[in-house]
Amino acid sequence: MRFPRRRRDPVEVNLTPLIDVVFLLLIFFMVSTTFETRQALELTLPESLSGRAVEPSPLTLVVTAEGDYRLGARVLNADSLGAALADEADQGREHGLVIEADAQARHADVVRALDQAGLNGIQRVRIATTERAAHNTSPRPAETP
Repeated sequence: MRFPRRRRDPVEVNLTPLIDVVFLLLIFFMVSTTFETRQALELTLPESLSGRAVEPSPLTLVVTAEGDYRLGARVLNADSLGAALADEADQGREHGLVIEADAQARHADVVRALDQAGLNGIQRVRIATTERAAHNTSPRPAETP
């Protein structure tokens, strides 16, 4: 007895949809990637449980553990902090100020920065912290009540 053989269609994998998806993903990641122009600074920010994420402020003041201040690319000491904040006061009043203080920074250095901001009329001051449960150590500004 002869059984009729079924004719098999050749098996081929169509890669066109796969290539389309890969290009769409590539375009998505290229468009959504942000590039930070800030220089890396080793800070260990204090932790906060009640902080809320907000949009980053264009005016950021960094307080290092050694007591130095950085406003943009400028390195400042306690004496030149007031004059530097006065130069940027208009931008600070409009967009606010974010203070990124190292967890090992002295309290007096942070209070000096807050005092100088108040003297220059900057009322919206936020302190950057990290989430306690997160493994991520990137700074995120948190609004203080």
